[in-house]
Amino acid sequence: MSDNERHTGSCLCGAVRFTTRGPLRGVIYCHCSQCRKQTGHHYAATNVPDGNIVIEGAESVSWYRSSPEAQRGFCRICGSTLFWKRDGSDYVSVLAGSFNQPSGLEGVSHIFVADKGDYYTITDELPQHDQSIPS
Repeated sequence: MSDNERHTGSCLCGAVRFTTRGPLRGVIYCHCSQCRKQTGHHYAATNVPDGNIVIEGAESVSWYRSSPEAQRGFCRICGSTLFWKRDGSDYVSVLAGSFNQPSGLEGVSHIFVADKGDYYTITDELPQHDQSIPS
C-alpha cells in the first residue's frame, strides 16, 4: 500500500462522505456493550490519521460523548454510525462497512470479547482479547 492509496465511503443517505489517503489499519472487531448498543451487533473499524481523511458534509455529523475519554460520530440525518474518536488521539476510527467497495480491508483481531453478546459465537481464527489490545 502506498501513501497515494485512496478509499472513499459515506453514510447511508450520502449526506456525509469521506476520502482517506494512505494505508488503512486492519479491521478490529469490538464486542463491548457500548459498541453493541450503538450498532446492534459488534463494531468493525479501521483507523485513519486525522490528516489523512477529508470529510464532506461534516455539518451532518453529530458527536455523542459515550464515555469520559471518547466520542462516537454518526450521521444526524440517516443515523449511520461512522466514527469513533478517543480524546487527544491524532487518529479517528472509521467503521469498515461505511467504505465503498472494494475496500481492501481485512480483519485482524477481536477486542472486549469478555463483554460480547450472548447470542453469537466468534468462529474465525483471529486473535481475541478480553479487553483492549495490549499496548
